[in-house]
Amino acid sequence: MIANEIQAYNKSQADVNKKICAQLARLIEASLPDSTNKLFHANPAWFLAENPIVGYDVRKKGVMLMFWSGQSFKNPGLEVVGSLKFKAAGKLYTETSEIDESIVKKWLAESIKIQYDYKNIVKKKGQLDRL
Repeated sequence: MIANEIQAYNKSQADVNKKICAQLARLIEASLPDSTNKLFHANPAWFLAENPIVGYDVRKKGVMLMFWSGQSFKNPGLEVVGSLKFKAAGKLYTETSEIDESIVKKWLAESIKIQYDYKNIVKKKGQLDRL
């Protein structure tokens, strides 16, 4: 079930972004049934065993779908987000028609199998280990 705070976040967006957020949330929720979700750093995020897996945020140019371990995925189409050290990668969407549900589902399947331990990154003083 999508958390009320994420539903409120999605509804607060401008028209196109609102539709993109709703579609991404539906896809993520259907593909990660064992996950929990909440706002994390003010953006929607899904977790497995308290480890962040996927999320999105609204930016000036569109909605960024981000996978915390996405740089290690085999399916193409994601771009590096932030530092190479942290393994995050994402895809920017400006229209719902750009969302290829089959590839997003492939990335979501990979996100279950390929994870880095973000949950304990502070405890490990920035060291990022693959789970």
